[in-house]
Amino acid sequence: MEAFKNHGADFVVADTLRDLVAGMNKITDVATLNYDDIERQIVQRDAEMTNPYSKDMHVMGIHNARRYPGDKLFRVAKPHKILDPAHGPLIAVKLHIITRKTLGGIQTDLNGQALAKDGSPIHGLYAAGEAAGFGGGGVHGYNALEGTFLGSCIFTGRTVGRSIARQL
Repeated sequence: MEAFKNHGADFVVADTLRDLVAGMNKITDVATLNYDDIERQIVQRDAEMTNPYSKDMHVMGIHNARRYPGDKLFRVAKPHKILDPAHGPLIAVKLHIITRKTLGGIQTDLNGQALAKDGSPIHGLYAAGEAAGFGGGGVHGYNALEGTFLGSCIFTGRTVGRSIARQL
């Protein structure tokens, strides 16, 4: 972490929120962060840390996780206010947003043949694996975790292979 803080081109480390926001605006093409907006959001979040009736889902999650001794000791850091100088410095990281995958895919019939917008089969075009769009359901059900798609890839690949073989 220290190497990232000291040498990371996308890391800004500062003692004050004003310096942090200014530093983040310096490493972007267009200065898009407004100090007043960021300060308002963080002050509101910090107020929730000491509110025993907080409805902030993240704060509730932290407090709930720390009720279990194992998580309190080993997994969940003691909560504190972001702007508490005793817990500094402030660290911000520029994110580079990319699309790694979609869970949509190509609509197919039960043989893996791709379908046009009107639902008619597209001659000679098939989809298997993740291209068949099983991420939102399929053989592993809804909310399938990454790494569990191998079975679906094999299943749809076999289905398409058999379908093409029948055509030959």
